[in-house]
Amino acid sequence: MSLAQVLFYLMAFIAIASAVFVAGTKNLVRSIFMFFITLFALAGLYVLALADFVAITQIVIYVGGILVLILFAFMLSGKETLNAMGAQKKKFISINKLPAMLLAGLFLIVLLNMIFKVDANNLEWIKRSVETKNMILPNSSMTENIGINLMTKYLLPFEAISVLLMVALIGSAHLSRRGRGI
Repeated sequence: MSLAQVLFYLMAFIAIASAVFVAGTKNLVRSIFMFFITLFALAGLYVLALADFVAITQIVIYVGGILVLILFAFMLSGKETLNAMGAQKKKFISINKLPAMLLAGLFLIVLLNMIFKVDANNLEWIKRSVETKNMILPNSSMTENIGINLMTKYLLPFEAISVLLMVALIGSAHLSRRGRGI
């Protein structure tokens, strides 16, 4: 087993274990901090996949922006809100959670169906890629291509995402100030 495979399995284990902890814990503070670890492990997986720009974007936007915003929203929320969240029913299976359980079960069925029925070595686009030796090399200018595409072909979605993030920032600031009569 090569070093890259060992690192991949290590990062995958850290990402899956921390994500399971985030979803399963009752303590919101521990959940937020474990989400940091999950996002860093995903960034490590992106580095192993030679997607350096996506890894740095993962760290800057999600860890540096969104997750810090979630942490501040938690810290600025009132005790009443946190106590109300803690007083909710703790049942794992209830009638209120039935739609979410059905949707999760449907996604699980689709995922398992895809895993067992798809033969990845016989997909047409993979065969074509292998024949043409279409490989991503570490020295290729991926970041330059991403920048050019973001500022030309994908400018409208890029700006829409920036407006969405701005609205989320303003909304979180408004929610944190709401209880003070402002």
